[in-house]
Amino acid sequence: MKRIFFLDDSGPPFGHMLLALGGYLGGFDGNFLWNRIGAEYTSNVPVWSLRLLPALAGALSIPMAYQIVTELHFSHSAAMGAALLMLMENALITQSRLMLLESLLIFFNLLAVLSYLKFFNSQKHSPFSLQWWFWLVLTGVACACAIGIKYMGVFTYFLVLGVAAVHAWHLIGDQTLSNVCVFFHLLARVVALLGIPVILYLLFFYVHLMLVYRSGPHDQIMSSAFQASLEGGLARITQGQPLEVAFGSQVTLRSVFGKPLPCWLHSHQSTYPMIYENGRGSSHQQQVTCYPFKDVNNWWIVKDPGRHQLVVNSPLRPVRHGDVVQLVHGMTTRLLNTHDVAAPLSPHAQEVSCYIDYNISMPAQNLWRVDIVNRESDREVWKTILSEVRFVHVNTSAILKLSGAHLPDWGFRQLEVVGEKLSRGHHGSMMWNVEEHRYGKSQEQRERELELHSPTEVDISRNLSFMAKFSELQWRMLTLRSEDSEHRYSSTPLQWVALDTSIAYWLHPTTSAQIHLLGNIVIWASASLATAAYTVLFFWYLLRRRRSICDLPEDAWQQWALTGALCVGGWALNYLPFFLMEKTLFLYHYLPALTFQILLLPVVLQHVSDHLCRSQVQRSLFSALVIAWYSTACHVSNMLRPLTYGDRSLSPSELQALRWKDSWDILIRKH
Repeated sequence: MKRIFFLDDSGPPFGHMLLALGGYLGGFDGNFLWNRIGAEYTSNVPVWSLRLLPALAGALSIPMAYQIVTELHFSHSAAMGAALLMLMENALITQSRLMLLESLLIFFNLLAVLSYLKFFNSQKHSPFSLQWWFWLVLTGVACACAIGIKYMGVFTYFLVLGVAAVHAWHLIGDQTLSNVCVFFHLLARVVALLGIPVILYLLFFYVHLMLVYRSGPHDQIMSSAFQASLEGGLARITQGQPLEVAFGSQVTLRSVFGKPLPCWLHSHQSTYPMIYENGRGSSHQQQVTCYPFKDVNNWWIVKDPGRHQLVVNSPLRPVRHGDVVQLVHGMTTRLLNTHDVAAPLSPHAQEVSCYIDYNISMPAQNLWRVDIVNRESDREVWKTILSEVRFVHVNTSAILKLSGAHLPDWGFRQLEVVGEKLSRGHHGSMMWNVEEHRYGKSQEQRERELELHSPTEVDISRNLSFMAKFSELQWRMLTLRSEDSEHRYSSTPLQWVALDTSIAYWLHPTTSAQIHLLGNIVIWASASLATAAYTVLFFWYLLRRRRSICDLPEDAWQQWALTGALCVGGWALNYLPFFLMEKTLFLYHYLPALTFQILLLPVVLQHVSDHLCRSQVQRSLFSALVIAWYSTACHVSNMLRPLTYGDRSLSPSELQALRWKDSWDILIRKH
């Protein structure tokens, strides 16, 4: 809303853009500090508008569940059962009533599945019709939107692609179609299910980057070039900087890697201790570190080894790939040096220092070759911000590298810089880019120190292309890790299935009214049982069909297999990957998988009634049990209503009654 650049680990920006759209329609000006969960909203926050789209998505998911079951050619009773379960599930209600992204994700997941089913069914009687194209394109659009909201959406995208690939394989084997017809069928699917999602995904980021063009607190995570493309912040500092680095240039060198912290090559008057705590000795030279803050000691001068001048000559002599330079620390005038002495925390690597002549048998080794990694030619000029550079030590072939280790107190907890001899490839920790740059004009040290603080005058534009910004932002989103590995309400995937966890979303400051993310235990347990029952029945039927025993007619078997591929496959793809994730997980991560189980549950009930109940009496008895089960689920949903809506205060006895699991655990421990 304030056009400020931000970055978080929840994924792509489309979901945030939808929430912002609701705020924009409600007249929200962005003036609210979202820094504390449960903080009371001020009068300028249009809560109703901000919650509108998640609530609308949650509401529309109910008729879509009905439509999906009917498109799978099951009865209207089964479809109504699926819609009713979606309506009664307390966790889905809670999640859709707040400014959260899961209901939007579930909506587009279901829309993708529904659109593909409608496309698949129209394939049989009207291929290449307007309706056929509409549902096929809508499938690709829905998949792109799901991924654009959260990376979890890619699981449902893979599900749709997998089912479409199987159907396309069968289509290729259809002898009634000509080769040209098959080719256009495949081309249409490639364009709609691969091309359109890619284009839309790029479009989401294009709009996002157009909207958030101002500098913000998340800038430091990004590269210098990305920061310089934003309004304010680094762009304000770097505006007017020279583009080409020359002999005599004054520069700050930022580590391209940016981990564990964004930092700049730095030195200060302090020296390495004579003897480290582990008994190893050092050179006692001036410390060189990587410092995560702007500081005058971050400035270095690029010097020509054959000349004494520390200023830019006229005409300008730009530094090119392969040139040998010396790096002079601006404030102490000592040269960057490395030698065959073990680094303080990385004994396999060389110590990096600023050379002090102690008049002993340790000569200076301060020549560095400039290696521009992202060069386009072998004589490319070293450029401010744009060039990613390695510094290769001439004497030992060691490469200047950020090790990432924090030095002890004698190093002021700054990050260690080493000379890496056994280097493989172009790792980001070995690459540096010039962030701030000016042409040095003062030869005298006192005048030069004043010059380091003065603004530059030359104006050079260096805006990044959209694809460069997209690639970097995409990589940062995928590799960003939350600092908190544990949370009070975090949980594991095994706890989700058993509903052995919940999340307290809101507590009233004066009354006992509260909102919890808590599922309907009847629905969750039954959904898991239905998944297990389907799996057993599927493999039983498959085994018997292998023995030429067909319990189901061919059409019913194809219907049963497609339902399993979508519902059980959707549950597995949206659930099992979390066992491999190292991020902090919460109960709401399970909700997309749960929706596929909810779709499966009434289908399994209908299958039992139609194919396993042999007599009318058995069907009548089973129908009565199903009605009783739905009534129980409805009763539990209503019982949890106060914790779902938080619309009334609860007495101590009511709170205790709702904590059924706590009471059950206490009873078990007593016995």
